[in-house]
Amino acid sequence: QVHLVESGGGLVQTGDSLRLSCTVSGSTYRDYAVGWFRQTPGKEREFVASISASGQNFYYADSLRGRFTISRSNDRNTVYLQGNSLNAEDTAVYYCAANDKNLPGRREATYNYWGQGTQVTVGS
Repeated sequence: QVHLVESGGGLVQTGDSLRLSCTVSGSTYRDYAVGWFRQTPGKEREFVASISASGQNFYYADSLRGRFTISRSNDRNTVYLQGNSLNAEDTAVYYCAANDKNLPGRREATYNYWGQGTQVTVGS
């Protein structure tokens, strides 16, 4: 069984930065592609970024490219999502997800393991 645990969420101010962590346990972490998604009430969950098992390939939502950076530490079984210049529209529950096919896709259906999410709130 694979477990994903997100951390690092909280309340920040407009313009601040925040780094989220996703720790993967229970399997061979290095074989998994990982994605970050986010969701606000009343809206569908949207893709933020994803990264391949090697960490050499990564993808971003077009609207978020340049403000968010995804990376991974295979020594720590952790994938990070750094967000900069945050604004109110970034307020959401952020989820990390993984698949064992090494497919860093943009669709939710690509991933078969999900974390519980971490709340990020950006205040003015």
